[in-house]
Order: sequence, then structure tokens, then C-alpha cells
Amino acid sequence: MGTFRHRPVHGVTIGILVLDTGFLRLPGDVANASTWRFPVQFAVVRGATPQKVIEEKCESVIDLFRTAIDDLAALGVDGITTTCGFLSALHPQLQAHSPVPIATSSLQQIPLVQSTLPKVKSVGVLVSDKASLTDAHFTGVGAPIGLPIGELPADGIIRRNMKANALDPDFSQQESEVLDVAERLLNDNPHIGALVSECANFPPYSASLQRKFGLPVYDIVTLVEWFHAGLRPRAYGS
Repeated sequence: MGTFRHRPVHGVTIGILVLDTGFLRLPGDVANASTWRFPVQFAVVRGATPQKVIEEKCESVIDLFRTAIDDLAALGVDGITTTCGFLSALHPQLQAHSPVPIATSSLQQIPLVQSTLPKVKSVGVLVSDKASLTDAHFTGVGAPIGLPIGELPADGIIRRNMKANALDPDFSQQESEVLDVAERLLNDNPHIGALVSECANFPPYSASLQRKFGLPVYDIVTLVEWFHAGLRPRAYGS
């Protein structure tokens, strides 16, 4: 039988650890409440900026995440996720610390997605910053290394908007940039059979990716919806 916990908050299954950012989170983004079809509990990890998590390899902020995990678990959430795919490098440490199930990165889906594809097909990965990726970002969540990767341009609109904490990003411009990145990746790697987006800010464009290229697209939202489905299975019948 499951363990029943005393909790001050009820009816919220998923807790979301949000990086310390200020840019506008569009509908579909993991940190926009309207994205979710179920209640979520946000916790901003103060001091955990994208620069520290992505460019400084996460280690400098691990204690901040441990504290935030404790806070969310104490509130009463049954599972925890994050708003940055690069936290996959810290998954073993955060998993060891968390008292509830934790899904740190959309990259966790790679082994499952790969197992669904024909043997001649491969997962392609869309990332925000390829230069900052290490093998640990894949091996930390049991994903293979060496997969084809497409990244946002360093001087492109999305990365500029993120660094500037833009409050008025142009959806169509950002969508076009993501589609261009995917198109180049697929042209260079025709054996790709599905896309997995590392960046938790990419889900607003997933439907457009699927429509344009006709491939399955997985992101942090598909991961969390799967995660939630196990924590709160649908009830059938009377």
C-alpha cells in the first residue's frame, strides 16, 4: 500500500521546479500554468539561473534544487519535474535526494522513444545549447550518446530573448527558428524517426514541428503528462 503523508496542500499532484528567469513563458511552456490540464505547484529556485544550470554544468546550484525539492515535497506534491532539460546531468543526485518520484528532463524519454522506432530509425534531439551538452546529460537519464542533435543558433532570437528576459517575444519568429533548426537536422539525418526536445521552452512549437515534418515529437509536456497519468490513473466505470 502507498504511504499517506500529512500535507498542507491537497489536490496538486505535480510540483515544478522553475529556474530563476524573467522572460515571458508562452502557453505550452512548462512554466505557464495554462499549459496544464491538471493543477500544478510551482517553486522558483532562486539563484538557479539558466547560465548557472547550463553553462556552469549545474553543480553550483545542486543544493538550491535539493532545498526546493524538500519544500515541494513538504507541501504535498506526489511527483516533481523541472523547467530545464540540462538538469538531466544531476538526475542521479536529485533522484537520490527526492522523497517522491522526480522527472528532471525531457531527455528521459529518449530510451522509450527509441524503442518504439523501426530499427533503421533514430531519435533526433533538439537542444538550446549544444556546446554545453556533455555525455553526462544523456547517461544521467539512461539515454545513449551520439544521437543527431540540432541546436538553436547562439545569436538567434530565442536565445537572445532568454538572456534578455524578454517580455514580448514574437511567437511566429521563435516558431520559425525552431522549425528551421529541425529542418536542417532532418535534412542532414534522414534516418531520424522522432524528435525529442531537450529545451523545456520548445513545447509551444511541438504541434507545428509534427505538422511540418510528420514525425512524432516529444518534449517536457509529453513527459509530465505521462508522469501524471501514473501518479493519478484514470478511473473507469462506476
